[in-house]
Amino acid sequence: MATELTDTQTDRTALNIEGQVFEITKAVSFEAAHYMGGKPEGHPNRNVHGHSFRLEVTVAGTVQPGAEWVQDFSDLTDILNMTAEKLDHRLLNEIDGLSVPTLERIAVWAANDLKPKLPGLKRIALARPSLDERCVLVL
Repeated sequence: MATELTDTQTDRTALNIEGQVFEITKAVSFEAAHYMGGKPEGHPNRNVHGHSFRLEVTVAGTVQPGAEWVQDFSDLTDILNMTAEKLDHRLLNEIDGLSVPTLERIAVWAANDLKPKLPGLKRIALARPSLDERCVLVL
């Protein structure tokens, strides 16, 4: 006797996600300028220059009974955009805590800004795509 397989397209019990742990990821972009004042005369990063940045967050959580997701992506997008707007079209060196605005420091700054709103925050990735540079902070 052959075992009948469940059709995951129609069998809701086969698609039960309650109690499952997921990680979801969302990214936004922003533009900002900075400089690295401690560099020697003639170093290209000593002068004010700008980058396009990509800020990506990963949130982990358990799908609660009656819920369909870990977190609504539109809510996650709004929260992430609020943080990105604090950095967008700014001179990063002028933001409290970013006098030396390396990718690592910006990632920690973003994590501190996001943690109160995203208790399941697990990872922050900050990139300068045009330079193929990326920094990941694992929380």
